[in-house]
Amino acid sequence: MRFTITREQLLAPLQSVSGAVEKRQTLPILSNVLMVVDDSKLSLTATDLEIELKAHVDLEGEFEPGEITVPARKLLDIIKSLGDGESVKIEMGENRLRITTPGSRFNLSTMSANEFPSLEETASLASLSVKQHTLKELIEKTQFAMAQQDVRYYLNGMLFEFTEDYLTSVATDGHRLALCKERVKLELDETVNAIIPRKGVAELGRLLEHSEETITLSLGSNHIKVTDSDYSFTSKLVDGRFPEYEKVLPRNGDKVVIADREVLKESLLRASILCNEKFRGVRFMLSNGQVRLHANNPEQEEAEVEFSVDYQGQDLEIGFNVSYMIDVMNTIKTEQVKLTFIDANSSTLIEEVDGGESMYVVMPMRL
Repeated sequence: MRFTITREQLLAPLQSVSGAVEKRQTLPILSNVLMVVDDSKLSLTATDLEIELKAHVDLEGEFEPGEITVPARKLLDIIKSLGDGESVKIEMGENRLRITTPGSRFNLSTMSANEFPSLEETASLASLSVKQHTLKELIEKTQFAMAQQDVRYYLNGMLFEFTEDYLTSVATDGHRLALCKERVKLELDETVNAIIPRKGVAELGRLLEHSEETITLSLGSNHIKVTDSDYSFTSKLVDGRFPEYEKVLPRNGDKVVIADREVLKESLLRASILCNEKFRGVRFMLSNGQVRLHANNPEQEEAEVEFSVDYQGQDLEIGFNVSYMIDVMNTIKTEQVKLTFIDANSSTLIEEVDGGESMYVVMPMRL
């Protein structure tokens, strides 16, 4: 294997696949990146056996085909350390990969490409073309609500639901739920569901851009694959049954509050300064045209913040985890938000005002 490439041509694809490299290596080969040169193209592949990332670069000039694996982190650090526009010559030596630039030389250890694992893919059940920004928004608007290391393993990921008219993303940790819908056109006879693991969601969100460029999304029985002109992303799916989220959405709420999102967020942040650090509770006291937030802690310190809202109805007092409410305000992008309450013991529904089909549910807490 031999080829010449510039620092910039190699750095971008190498950075894009490096997220899949296994940090706590169970197998030494998983800390390596697979390099394949063939047909005027360099392919870079990394995997942790749960997700796989593959990037492609067109090669110019002479090359010799071949394949090998090298330590991903060391290769990335070497390429990062080079100067802008620097030419890099890469060739196989005796059990070593030689990297030569005008001012430096490096020899990296290698492992055989035959040892490098690949994710098994099953036949595709559904496939669609979607704009990058559509998929990125679905992830951005819901990923904060995913559970972390929950024993209910199916919550440590994000549900993607494919129907004839919508692609829906849902995440929940059992205390809050985030849902976002984007209208698409799919030829499906029935609803298809897939739970993508937490790391897969994070890496896919990192790869995608707010771009009009179209990508292909394919769903198999045990994997999901996203492909664009420069890379492909494959993730195993979580084998589990996601909660029936439709049943969690509060119905028949009769106390509707319209608030300025920025004012509500700033008020929550102020109140959170003196709330109990362990439970993070803040009390909402709702009355005509006004919300009063109250927080206290074991040191007998208190915070009280008032702000005006659009509300005419019965008084209500209800407690929330302030961090959950702030997460929602950070995710919503519209100027105003709509909060629908039922009573002090029922979940609250939060929606964007004139902003799309996103919904957020936060359970109350006893204070």
